[in-house]
Amino acid sequence: MQMSGAMKMVPFLDQPVMLHSSRDPGKCTMTPEQCAYKFSYWVFWYEADHRYALPTVAFFLVAIILFTISRLISKVTPQGLKRKSLWSRLVAGLRFISYKSWNIWGWNTHSLGTYMLAAAGAVFFLAMTLGPHPYYWPNTKEISYGGSPPIATRAGFMALACLPFLIVLGAKANPITALTGISHEKLNIWHNWVAWAMFVLALVHTFPFIIVHIEKGDLVETWNTGGVWVTGVVALIAQAWLTFMSIPWIRNRYYEFFKATHLFMALAFIIFFFLHCDFRMSSWDYFIATAVIYTMCFLYSQCKTYIEHGFRHKASLVPETNDTLKVTIDTKMTWAPGQHIFIRFLTCGVHAFTAHPFTICSVPQKDNKNQLVFYVKHRGGLTGRLMKLAEKNPGVQIPVMLDGPYGGIPDKHIDQFDKSLIVGGGAGAGFTLSLLENFIYLTSFVGYKAEMKVVVATRDPGMRAWFTQAVEDIAARHSRSGVIDGLSIDIHETHHEQGSDTALDTLVHHPKSEKDTSETGEERSTAEMLGIRFLTGRPDLPTLTREFASQRESSVAVVVCGPASMNYDVSEAAAAAQRRILAQGDCAREVWLHTESFSY
Repeated sequence: MQMSGAMKMVPFLDQPVMLHSSRDPGKCTMTPEQCAYKFSYWVFWYEADHRYALPTVAFFLVAIILFTISRLISKVTPQGLKRKSLWSRLVAGLRFISYKSWNIWGWNTHSLGTYMLAAAGAVFFLAMTLGPHPYYWPNTKEISYGGSPPIATRAGFMALACLPFLIVLGAKANPITALTGISHEKLNIWHNWVAWAMFVLALVHTFPFIIVHIEKGDLVETWNTGGVWVTGVVALIAQAWLTFMSIPWIRNRYYEFFKATHLFMALAFIIFFFLHCDFRMSSWDYFIATAVIYTMCFLYSQCKTYIEHGFRHKASLVPETNDTLKVTIDTKMTWAPGQHIFIRFLTCGVHAFTAHPFTICSVPQKDNKNQLVFYVKHRGGLTGRLMKLAEKNPGVQIPVMLDGPYGGIPDKHIDQFDKSLIVGGGAGAGFTLSLLENFIYLTSFVGYKAEMKVVVATRDPGMRAWFTQAVEDIAARHSRSGVIDGLSIDIHETHHEQGSDTALDTLVHHPKSEKDTSETGEERSTAEMLGIRFLTGRPDLPTLTREFASQRESSVAVVVCGPASMNYDVSEAAAAAQRRILAQGDCAREVWLHTESFSY
């Protein structure tokens, strides 16, 4: 009774408030044929959640299960079977649809596999929305089948069923990543697309009600007396804001504003959506499921931040060049090559309330006295503030809080392959360092025999110095002989060509001549020991990738982190390699690709 009394204070909810509304449709007073029509499988209002919401949940779960099974099969398959031609071609076919994309007017599309899965979702939602009939009840003055148009009812319950998956896909630590091995940042596209599907379904749910009440002539009266309209409209406005502000070019241009408003609007959407559902049938169960799963994701992230990592960390800031900032944090935590971590800088004004992702450019040391190293590109906002602090007081230390690590190379390690090609462009140069350090460690201490080529392209004229020094420091920590077998590093400097801002995307590859080189004797010695070459112009990545992928009976890993044009060139070459494997041409046994979007 106390609960009921308290809930009566909540506006917009029917009384008494319950967890589930009744499923009793009452006695049908129409003819048997009309009653059968009203109670038919696809339009019976009191079972609409079972007919539409549950299949929507099943659709998402089937997709997750298929990816989970695929991951498990890949992990448990014996190496002997993986060397068979049939297995190689099967894997190549799946990888082709995962790697194949297109460049349309300078815009890189998502992969073929992404669109295939999206198409399956579109077919499902269109079939479930437009397939059953009728769309509207054939009500008359004498006969009323119901007040909710069937198309609006089913669209509403399908939108509701999307909610738990929408929220979970946007979480850093989430069960989908744990099951499928797909990192949270790569799931973000699905967070965005599920949001669009849900928004379209919400519109399909809304407009039939407007049409019906316009025809009845009581739209204004219904709005004035029905709280369900108010809650629905507020939820729809908040949903529209969230959806349109997440369009990439809007989000990227106004990112700080987007981030500041996203959580507030998301909270408004959830609250008013909850009130709008008004405990109809099992509608509130989906909010309970969402709250439980997201709370677990949030608590996991917070436990890593406050309990595992704590308040003891401090970041040291040193400007490497005018464009690059080096951030180092002493820690006892461990991570894998290619992972990133969210850092909250506690003395950076409003930025102290948000955590930002940074790709780790180092690997843990065997003595557990580890150092997180980040090479940060100066872009304004938080990074601009950090750069100003470092320029004013090089080596300044700032208290930070850590959340992570996350991401990285899923279920694959470079040491599983005979050859590896690591490509970094711009700020992505720092990403290559952790993979390079892991290779040097394995070569020096584990007896790993393989080949790694690192290709870095940059416009920053000061990048050569800090990158070479970083490689030299890595070699000093791990190399026993001073010379690393199987390693070669090409640094392509694009700023020589008239200082164009688009140099990275337009220059062709041509090696630097002897007379143009400005290396000192010490720099040449270091470069020779580490297998470093300095070149000008953009690297010919399609040709380089094709050369690696053409080495017969070898397994090849290709990892790229850079601008969109660089990722596209390498992805296209990797997709072409899958076609050659399918045709059993003159090519490697396996070509595996991992693309990364550099975080700061």
